[in-house]
Amino acid sequence: MTDWAKFIQAKIKLARKGAAPSPAALDARTPPGQHLVTNFPVLDLGIRPKITRDTWRLRLFGLVPREVTLDWAALSRLPQVKTVSDFHCVTRWSQLDMHWEGVLARELVMLAQPAPEAHFVTLHGYDEYTTNLPLAALLDADVLIAHGVSGKPLSDEHGGPVRLVVPKRYGWKSAKWLAAIEFHAQDRPGFWEVRGYHNDADPWREERFGYPAQREA
Repeated sequence: MTDWAKFIQAKIKLARKGAAPSPAALDARTPPGQHLVTNFPVLDLGIRPKITRDTWRLRLFGLVPREVTLDWAALSRLPQVKTVSDFHCVTRWSQLDMHWEGVLARELVMLAQPAPEAHFVTLHGYDEYTTNLPLAALLDADVLIAHGVSGKPLSDEHGGPVRLVVPKRYGWKSAKWLAAIEFHAQDRPGFWEVRGYHNDADPWREERFGYPAQREA
């Protein structure tokens, strides 16, 4: 087995491993099977692209009238917001009340003006990571194109300069080092989805593995 295959299997094993919840995990805001942490663990594919605010670009393409490319200055001109949300990782940790800063994802959807037949998106990272979401998910008021966390610029290890934050899904849907949003008509499973992770990733339903028709017993 190659080192890359071993890495993938280790991540899947970690996600499958049960964790005894801490007493604080009994909080009604903590999804089942999760335990609370106060730090911000670092998880990625072992690839950390060296992207700065000067070199970062975000491409909006696919089923759109015309492709749009945003640089840091263009992103900064969009309405900036600060949000507070919880973050749930499939590897069974959760952190509550994380303070994020950035631009609502719906602002970029409006900017792209996707065609009526565009019902899904693929999020592309600079590390060549992909994940998928229904377009409707990007319209939620808590979904953020984030460039700051805990009052500081988003660090490289956490996906800076810009990442996606989707609080209602497990963290693998919150693509780091966001490089592009692709709009399309049909759903296209991403990196972890084709390797057995659940397509929907709802923490409250413990949708960790398997597609909707193949939910774990």
